[in-house]
Amino acid sequence: MKKILLMLLLPLTLLAQSNKLTKADKIYGLSKFWQEVNYNFVYLNKVDRAKWDSTYKALIVSIPETKTDYEYYLELQRFCAMLKDGHTNIYMPAGKDFEPMNTMFGDYRFFIENVEDKAIITRVNLSKKNEIPVGSEVIAVNGKPTAQYVAEHVSPYISSSTDYVLMDWSISKLLQGVEGSQFEIKIKKPNGQLLTLNLTHKRTEEKEVFPAFPAESALLDFKWYPNNVAYVALNSFGDEKIDSLFTAKLPELYKAKAIIVDLRNNGGGSTGIGSYILKYLTNDSLLYGSRYSTRQLNSAFKAWGHYTTAKDTANSEWNKKALLTFQDNYFYHFDYNPLKNKLAEKRIVVPTALLIGHNTASAAEDFLIYADNQKHMTKIGRNSFGSTGQPYLFDLPGGGSARVCTKKDTYPDGREFVGYGVKPDIEVIPTVKDFMANKDTTLNTAIDYLNKKIK
Repeated sequence: MKKILLMLLLPLTLLAQSNKLTKADKIYGLSKFWQEVNYNFVYLNKVDRAKWDSTYKALIVSIPETKTDYEYYLELQRFCAMLKDGHTNIYMPAGKDFEPMNTMFGDYRFFIENVEDKAIITRVNLSKKNEIPVGSEVIAVNGKPTAQYVAEHVSPYISSSTDYVLMDWSISKLLQGVEGSQFEIKIKKPNGQLLTLNLTHKRTEEKEVFPAFPAESALLDFKWYPNNVAYVALNSFGDEKIDSLFTAKLPELYKAKAIIVDLRNNGGGSTGIGSYILKYLTNDSLLYGSRYSTRQLNSAFKAWGHYTTAKDTANSEWNKKALLTFQDNYFYHFDYNPLKNKLAEKRIVVPTALLIGHNTASAAEDFLIYADNQKHMTKIGRNSFGSTGQPYLFDLPGGGSARVCTKKDTYPDGREFVGYGVKPDIEVIPTVKDFMANKDTTLNTAIDYLNKKIK
């Protein structure tokens, strides 16, 4: 089971809040996380160990002096973000003192997204749609250019395996904070006019937004486009109900001359749920998914490795294992077996476009690995999320929690996609103009591509 949890809290003005954790609690929580990473983090060999340990040592002194429990957890998040892994996270405790506010500022409410590496306002409360037109850009926060503010005050607290997801999250959470947090922002409207706002996080009573929110996405969306092009959005592999929803559509899908499978909003779930659907979309009897490995600690080998040098490993698997274990770099590779596809039902093998993007994550990426060698399938869009694995979950003092990724996934041939994302065959990068015109360029590209493939 693999799930993406996109829970993030970012550093902003700290107000009067609880400080219930003792100094001992704070040091223990810090040390617990540091310890579990050292024992279990699968990508420890990619970490600057000297910097990691020196930062821990410095935090032993500074973190007990944090003024609030919220500030303490922010420091843990900053420490965790050094690992640059989307499946390794610190989560705040529940409760009002930790409740994030992101879009509400009393009389104002707006949502910000990353479009062309710009902080673009994509929705506002209805009464402000003329004052702050959709498509406006936040160009400065608290006296600093947005890019500088993000680099100094937002990104350092976000755990991400890829730079582009880090930027997406940093911009979408640009103004996140607790109630009462204050910001001065400068906005550039589409016509070039500048506007400065002083904002304070407070509940917005106005419910209506512009543009209105689309209807909540179903687990599976289905529709037809001209020339018998079927569109199927698989929006999550977290509920096995999607498999039965898919099979219920088979009588219609058998009529399709081409299929669009939209995975852009699929954040993961169970690999088995996704691969069940894929079985219907290929004639192959074997499907080749990710290879798995995990770090393995054998204490005796680690002890022997202390006395082992590189030259000792020549023609000696024992010494090689000892040295690698001492270096925290010995891996256990799970047995690899392709998935058998014994499906008796009729298959649907027609030109297929897989729509992918930065939110295609975890088990949805596993779906893409299984589909990698399908010649009738073409990936269209942007790089996928670039993070998957099996997290180890544990509690932290004061009701918070953490997770550490323990399993490394690669393509069957060993190519890495964690930290890079699964790359599209046809890249489509939406622009601000596309957004302003409410144009789904990725979908349109897929439709045009498939129409050329239909015979």
